Amino acid sequence: MIGVVATLRVQDGKNEGFEKAFLDMAAQVRGNEPGNVIYQLTKSRTEPNTYKVLELYASEEAMKAHGASDHFKAGGASLAPFMAGRPEIEYLDVVE
Repeated sequence: MIGVVATLRVQDGKNEGFEKAFLDMAAQVRGNEPGNVIYQLTKSRTEPNTYKVLELYASEEAMKAHGASDHFKAGGASLAPFMAGRPEIEYLDVVE
């Protein structure tokens, strides 16, 4: 399995719109990607404009399929107006 932590920073005052757009995309991910195990948006308790997406994929192929999916591409476009910069992405190997 492959883990991903994506750190997303949102512009001041745009949290509500960001959260709605992200949750709409997350529903598409969960409903259309059998290789996605976890896709969870979390919000920092200390930095109100900072979010982390916790992702877990069954395989490298499932992670690549996620990035190539139409719903992910559309979701990224819907998030762009809320973002305060580029996402920071960290890839992780699962330890079993």
